[in-house]
Amino acid sequence: MINILVNDVIPILIIMLLGYLCGKFSFFDNNQRQGLNKLVLDIALPAALFISIVKATRAMFAQDVVLTLISIIGVTGLFMVSYFLDKLFFHRNIQQAAVCALIAGSPTIGFLGFAVLDPIYGNNVTTNLVIGIVSIVVNAITIPLGLSLINKGQAKSRQTTSKKKGVTVKVKQHSGKGNNKTTKLVERTIPDGVPVTDAEAKALKEKGLDREIDLIRAEIDDHAGKERPLKNSTLESILNAVKQPVAAAPLLAVIFVLIGIKIPTSWDPTFDLIAKANAGVAVLAAGLALATVKFSIDKEVLWNTFFRLFLTPAIIVAVAYICGMGTDPEKISMLCLATGLPPAFSGIIISSRYNIYVKEGASSVAVSTVVFAGSCIFWIWLLPILARIF
Repeated sequence: MINILVNDVIPILIIMLLGYLCGKFSFFDNNQRQGLNKLVLDIALPAALFISIVKATRAMFAQDVVLTLISIIGVTGLFMVSYFLDKLFFHRNIQQAAVCALIAGSPTIGFLGFAVLDPIYGNNVTTNLVIGIVSIVVNAITIPLGLSLINKGQAKSRQTTSKKKGVTVKVKQHSGKGNNKTTKLVERTIPDGVPVTDAEAKALKEKGLDREIDLIRAEIDDHAGKERPLKNSTLESILNAVKQPVAAAPLLAVIFVLIGIKIPTSWDPTFDLIAKANAGVAVLAAGLALATVKFSIDKEVLWNTFFRLFLTPAIIVAVAYICGMGTDPEKISMLCLATGLPPAFSGIIISSRYNIYVKEGASSVAVSTVVFAGSCIFWIWLLPILARIF
């Protein structure tokens, strides 16, 4: 237990504190902070997810159907429960509730799965199976689902607020590609409440206004593409979401596994080199995000922490016993800790990148990471007792 705290939890807290101090002392400006977020979200995290998932096999899914079904239905279902409860209890809009679900409803299995489970249960086939399945569910299902909900919410915001009065700003507009790419200053009137591009957000910030960044328009604008109207349809939201590297990479990896395409092991170093930057930079970026907002602990943050570290694993354990997994209590224990890890750092990176649910998300990640030191001990103590009873 001491080794888990010293080797896993404390380093995360220290790196997050380093990011927080860098933010407080303006070591990174806003453009550099957004650059770190894009590095994680568009390059390092997709590479890490792809190389970890593509090493799985179809046998992993078939080896334990009950475990696979509990992971898929349980993790995805609780993700949606977090989404709906945040809308119900705290009156959040669609995109805010979606980011809350990406944080409170998703464990950081990609960063801490092996680090936490291996010292306790050993590096064996069963451990890899549990981590692999939960990782695939989180990264290939809940992240695309969360992004599609954000897309849908932003499309709804554009539709309902497009006729409102707005603010006129001058922004840089790109056109063309490659050597033909040009930039010019143009005036835009931005309606109140409409999600904006990076350039528009920067111009608004100079006027003291903080605005949510549009997930798709920001990417189109960044790549000098032509703007086009985005329809408020669920299908288009999903299609736009899965185009994002953080969603496309794990989905592609799952397809490769299911159809039996093997990536040569000689390619591993190429992916590993950039993937190794993922965890450290993501935690540092989470600290930077926390420094940009006034840290607070309120009812919503406490609820997110409770949901992530206690309610989610409790429901997973209960369902596992109901479904007959009681004959293998160690596997239930692994599943409990895998789904009871702190919030997925990809959630706070998405929150910071697009300026959605930043204050609550950053606070939830910080509090949950600290409380995890206690929740981990709690579950390791409780699970053997439950095994003796059931």
